[in-house]
Amino acid sequence: MDWMLLGLLAGAITSSGFIPQLVRGFRTKKLDDISLYMPVVLISGMTLWLLYGIMLHDISIMIANSVGVSCNLLLLTMKKIY
Repeated sequence: MDWMLLGLLAGAITSSGFIPQLVRGFRTKKLDDISLYMPVVLISGMTLWLLYGIMLHDISIMIANSVGVSCNLLLLTMKKIY
C-alpha cells in the first residue's frame, strides 16, 4: 500500500470535518455557539504539526495541516466578524 496515499486520504477526511461548520457559519452569520478557544488551540497544534511535516518533508502532513490551519483561521475570522 502507498503510505503517502493513506496519509493524504486521512488528511482529506480530517480536514473536511471543518467544512460543515464553515458553511453553517457563512449561511447563518452566527457563530455564538463556537468557543473562541477551540480554533485557537487547533491552530496552535496544527501549526506545530505543519512544522513537523516540513521538517520530515512529508507532503501529506503538510497539506492536511495547512488546510486545517486555514479552515480554523477562517472560522476564527468569521467568529470575529459575525
